[in-house]
This record gives sequence, structure tokens and C-alpha cells, in this order.
Amino acid sequence: MSDPLNSIAIDRSERLGSPGLVLALALVMSGAAAAFSVLPKDQAATLVLGLLAILAIIGICALFAIAAGFLQLVGQSTKNDLTKLVCDDDPEGLIAVDGSGAVLYANPSYMRLAGAQSQADLRTVERLFSGTPEVSEAVYRLAQAARDGRRHVEELRLSPALDGEGRVGWYKIKVRPLAFERGRAVLWTVADVTRERERQENVFQELQHAIDFLDYAPAGFFSSDREGSVSYMNATLAGWLDYDLAQVGSGGLALADFMAGDGASLLTPIAGAAGEVRTERLDIDLKRRNGQSLPARLLHRVAFGQDGAAGPSRTLVLDRAQDKEPAETSRAAELRFTRFFNSTPMAIAIVDREGRFIRANAAFARLMPEARTPSSDAPAGSIFAGVLERDRTALEAALAAARHSTSDMPPVDAALVGGGERSARLFISGSDEGDGSGATIYALDTTEQRTLQDNYAQSQKMQAIGQLAGGVAHDFNNVLTAIIGYSDLLLANHRPTDPSFRDIMQIKQNANRAAGLVRQLLAFSRRQTLRPQVLQLGDVLADLQMLMRRLVGEKIDLDLRHGRDLWLVKADLNQFEQVIVNLIVNARDAMPKGGKILLRTRNIAADQCGELDEQSLPTADYVAIDVEDFGCGIPAEVKDKIFEPFFTTKEVGKGTGLGLSMVYGIVQQTGGYVFCKSAPGEGATFTILLPRYVADESEAAQSVEAPKAPAADLTGHGTILLVEDEEAVRAFGARALASRGYTVLQAGSGLEALEIAEQNEGRIDLVVSDVVMPEMDGPTMFGELRKRGVKAKVIFVSGYAEEAFSKNLPEGEDFGFLPKPFSLKQLIEAVKGTATQPN
Repeated sequence: MSDPLNSIAIDRSERLGSPGLVLALALVMSGAAAAFSVLPKDQAATLVLGLLAILAIIGICALFAIAAGFLQLVGQSTKNDLTKLVCDDDPEGLIAVDGSGAVLYANPSYMRLAGAQSQADLRTVERLFSGTPEVSEAVYRLAQAARDGRRHVEELRLSPALDGEGRVGWYKIKVRPLAFERGRAVLWTVADVTRERERQENVFQELQHAIDFLDYAPAGFFSSDREGSVSYMNATLAGWLDYDLAQVGSGGLALADFMAGDGASLLTPIAGAAGEVRTERLDIDLKRRNGQSLPARLLHRVAFGQDGAAGPSRTLVLDRAQDKEPAETSRAAELRFTRFFNSTPMAIAIVDREGRFIRANAAFARLMPEARTPSSDAPAGSIFAGVLERDRTALEAALAAARHSTSDMPPVDAALVGGGERSARLFISGSDEGDGSGATIYALDTTEQRTLQDNYAQSQKMQAIGQLAGGVAHDFNNVLTAIIGYSDLLLANHRPTDPSFRDIMQIKQNANRAAGLVRQLLAFSRRQTLRPQVLQLGDVLADLQMLMRRLVGEKIDLDLRHGRDLWLVKADLNQFEQVIVNLIVNARDAMPKGGKILLRTRNIAADQCGELDEQSLPTADYVAIDVEDFGCGIPAEVKDKIFEPFFTTKEVGKGTGLGLSMVYGIVQQTGGYVFCKSAPGEGATFTILLPRYVADESEAAQSVEAPKAPAADLTGHGTILLVEDEEAVRAFGARALASRGYTVLQAGSGLEALEIAEQNEGRIDLVVSDVVMPEMDGPTMFGELRKRGVKAKVIFVSGYAEEAFSKNLPEGEDFGFLPKPFSLKQLIEAVKGTATQPN
């Protein structure tokens, strides 16, 4: 090879043909033809045979050469001149080796990198790159990838460089397998990236210089994200704040760590438009690591992206402790501060070590009149004079701690002297005015907040009591159901002339009275069954008279006066009873020493509405119920608030503030109105107006035809699945239904009911189930029965309102409802009525 930089190619299948050999062969053939025509026939034949023998020998040798690979036909060439030209001109070094490591191809770039003059001194990549362990390990990983037939890339540092001109050289080496028809081959690519690395190092050095300049600039600098996490702080600011720069640079610092008070909240919520860059100038105090303050001016710049999101901030910090302003500028600044101090809605005051006011703004003076500015004729007031005695000890301790502490103190909640129950939250920190032994106090008026908290706590207590009452009522309903049911069974087997008949009737009547008390508990917990019905208020109040007399006690006389020919109203009985009970209790509490409560009913025709002097009352026929007491009356400033939730004039813990608001809500839901007339010392009168009820034609026809209906036949037949976890109630129900001709299957839980339904597939005609049961409640069991193909009708039994569980049933399903406690007759009528309805 004449040029040592030419590529080395072991495969020579691309050789071109020789024109000289073709011309020589043509001359020999022409001479043989001429000799054949001139020589005698015998000599010509001998010459031809000799030539043929020579050509045969040449052909046989050519076949052996082709078979051995020394010769190749031009049509079988696997190389491409264009591909070879591209590889030869590639600036990166390329070398191809076979599976045994023999070189198949190397381009001039690799020859120059390897410093090879010929094929004899050409080295492969494994031999070319050797030296330090780091280099050897990288080359080993490349060789291993070549043996595994996969691609791999490594970048390594070689010292000295291959060209010998530089002390260090950087090389990127790639290896990838090649598809080769005569075995496995691997292509190695070697690129010299020393200059690229040098450029990167130069950029890094320039960046490092810029960071050094920024670190030691005469001003502080930091950058933070929108969550308040600090990503960078220069050495100057870190030194001012006494922080370790290495720790700050790791991102473990937040704005709240070195911003005094709530200063961090001034930086994080800054908002802007898309693409906007905003700069804020803020004069605030920074907090050193030891707790001392550092006055500073911040130039805070934030850039917003196209989506409006805030990017990282760039904040320049100027130390204001070293500022020396001219006298006029200082005076102007003082005037600006005084205006700001007095006009801010935040209450701020400065006190000395004895708690006397040195300075206070208007907001603090409004909160605490003792905070007037001291003068020659008005001595300084004390902050302790404006706080109730019970909270003065805590305030004294906080002021003493503020004088000796540099950290933020916990706030003090204190009740204030003055009219009403006023309170404030005081934030106390040390003050540097005077001898530095005083304190700065920031106050927030928490009167309204504390009232809301007290009301909320009271409502939570009442809710808990209501839940307890509802739970107790539910358990009592089960007991009363069993008592009433077994009383009915005993009455069915005793004649009225039997001596035991009256005793059993007494048991049943007292159980019904107990059931009425349970309804009151359910009404209080708002879990009662709400069913509007036509009421004659005279009868309702007569039935409620015993309970009302028990509520008012012996010191108060209850006078009930019924109006004549009262019209009918339509309302929920339980809700109406709750309204009357609340008003009677309110009237009793207004007369702690005893007195008289007048309860009267009357009709008010439409033309009499004007006499009531109530502008908001529409003209119509009403039935009025007046509850009048002769107690202390209601002051004019309180009268407008009596129907507001949580408003009460009773002592803390004695009143819920919900009684009259419940009265107002129930009457409004019924379509009625409630008004109050009162004067201090003259008692109060609450008037409830319920719309007159007039039956339509269909209801009137039903009421006329009802007495003509024949006596109901309460017997029946069919199979009933009775599901009840209370054994006494279940036994009574099973016995009552069996006595009327039904076949009863009993289950103590929802799971047991599912097993019985599977064992009696297709036989069950009706399911009577309790709602609240352990393991599986009634609505869940109902859904499982429908999934199993049980199409029987269902009657749910519960002491709670129907609406409390109907929302848990599958949509569109029909079911019956029987409230607890119930009698034997009510159970039989519910079963009979449901069983006779079409499915």
C-alpha cells in the first residue's frame, strides 16, 4: 500500500477487469484460427487439441480459485462504492472486526487516531485504549456489549491524549453489531470530543465566576419558588442572616425561616398576568438565625409564564440598618409612618415594662379605651386595666417572656373590660423603643369569632344530645312494641268482665303514654315520621294538656281556653306538638318565680287579618293559637333577634338558642306564620296562625263513604318472612300473624333471612323486616333479595322516619312502612293491606 492513510480493506471482491488480458486472449484465438487454416489437417488437429487441453486446465484452476474465494464474479459483489466512500470520508474513526477480532475495515480517521502507518501496526479499540482502571472498565463494558450483540456508548478520559499533543483527551466510543453474511461482525466508532469538553469547561468556569461575583456582591440576593422554598441565596445574605451557605444551597430553607412575623405572606401570593414581569418594593424585617431582626428593603421580581403561573423569583436585599438619611428625609418618613400607623385597621400598641401605654393607634384605642396617648394632663393608662382579672396573669407572663426572648411568642386570648362579652387575641413581641424593656402588642378583636365558636360548640352538643335521644327512642320503641303487642294478645283472650281485663288495659294505656314521650324524643332529634294530617287543634291541645302541665311545674298555672267551632288545619302532629312544647317552656322560663300561662285558640276570618297589624300577613282564613305569659317581657333591641338560630338571653349552658328558631321553621314549613308582641315588664304573647283546611270533593266523598264500609276481614293466608333482631318483638309478630292464618318464617338478622329465602324459593309472599339490625340492615337485605330473584312485597318496620332509609333502597322499588311502636291491629292491617294490593 503506497499511501499509509488509505483505508485497509481485507475483502477485495470489488476488483475491476483488465483490458490487456482480453486483447491478448483475442490475439491467441486469432493466431490459432490462422494456423488451423494454413497447417496440414493432422498438425492442425494436434494444435487444436493442445489448445483445448490448455483451456480446460485454465478453467479447472479458475473453478478452484472461485471455490476457494480467490476469485469472485463481478455480479456477486457485496460492496458498494458509494457506501465505502461515505465511510472513508467520515470524520469519526470507524473500524469493523469479525468475531475473532480480525480487522475487516478501518477508515482513514481511525488510522490517524491509532497512529497506524499500515495494516501491520493497526490496533483494535481494546488495545488502543488502555491505561487507568476507569478507562479499562469502560472498554470492558464496550467489549462485553459487542460480545452480547447489543449497542453501547461510553465517554472516557485518556491522559495523555492519543495524538500526544495534549495532556488530556476525551473520547466517545460506540459499538454496535453488524449484519454480516459470513459470520458476526462489530462496528466500533471513535470520536474525539476533547474540544467540546473544553468548551463546556470554559462555560462552567465563566458561570462559576458569575456566581462568585454574585455571592460576594455588596447586596444580598435570593431566589424562591411560588411555594416559598428558597433555591438560591448568595454568600452576602447568608452571612447577614448567620446561615451556612452549604446548607442554604441544598434547598433546605424556606422564606418563613428568615422572614420575621408573616413577612413570607407578602412574597408568595403575588399574582400577575400571562407573560408579565412584576417588581415589588417591600420594607420588612428579616430574622437572623439567632432570632434578632434585620431591617431590609426587598426588590422582589417575579416573571409569569404564558399560563399565568409564577416562575422563580429574583429578589435583591438591601441592608437598611446602615442607611443614613438626611434629616428632612427622615422627618418625611416619620410622618408617613405616623399616618400609616394611625390609619391601619390592625390594632397596634407599644407598652413599657409595667404595661403602661407608650403609643397606640386608633384601632387599639377603639378596642381598649385605656390605650389613649399619654400627655401632661392625662397619665398613661395600663393594658391590664382593659383586661378582665382572670386573664391578667397570662398577659403578665407573656409580657415578661417577651422582654427576655427574641423568638415569636404564642398569642394570648383575653376577655376585655366593657359592655358585653368582648374578647381579643394579643400577639406580643419585644420592643426596641426606650430602654428596650417594653413590648409591641398587636390585637385582633375576636368577639364575633368567639361567639360563633360558642354557638358552634353549643350546636354540636345539641346534635350529640339529639343523636343520643334518637338512639334511646329507638331502643324504647322495641320495648314498647313488645309491651303493646302482648297486651293486645292478652286482651284478645280476656273478656271485659274479667278482673284482669282492666289491669291489662292499664298496661296498654301507660305503654301508649310512653310511646308519646318517645315521639317527643324523636321529634327533638328530627327523626320522627313526618306525615301531615287533618287536625282539630282543640283535641290536640287537650291530649297534650297533661304533658304541658308537667312541664310548667307547680308554681305556674296553665289556663287552656278553646275557641268555639274551630276550623280544621293540616299539619304534622309531631311537629305541631314540638312547637307548643317549645313555646310553653319559653313562657315558663320567663317566670322563674311562678305565674300564669294562657293558651287559647280562635278562628280569624280573612276580614279580621287587618286587626292583627302585621303587614307581612296575607289575607286568608286562619286558626290562631296564642301562648301568653306574664313574665319579664322582651326588650325592644332583642325582639328582632329572637327567631335567629343560636340567639338566647339565658346564661351560658342553660339555653340552646334553637327553641324559637325551630318554632319559626316548623310553622313556616306548614304554611303558617308566627308573631310576637311584648314589652318589658308586661310579658309576651306568641301568636301562631295556621291556614284553614278545606277538604276538596274527593276527600269529602271519602269521608262520607268511610262509615259505610263493612268491617274489615283481617284473616289471610300465605307465607310471610318476619325479620326482626329483637326477640320479643319477633315472637309477638309471629304469634299475631300465625293466629290470623298466615305461615310465618322467622329470621333474627338479614343474613339469616337470605338463607331462609334460598331454602324456600318461590314460597314467600311477603317480607316484614326491621330497618336497623346488626350485620345487615333492612334496605341492604332488600337489595340482596331482589338480586336473588325474590319478588315478594316488603313492609319495613322502624321507629325512625320513612325518609331516613328510603334513599338507600333501589330506585323505583315499592315498599310498605309501619312505624314503631305498633299494636296487633296495626300490624295485621298493614300486612292485610299490602298483601291484597296487586304486585
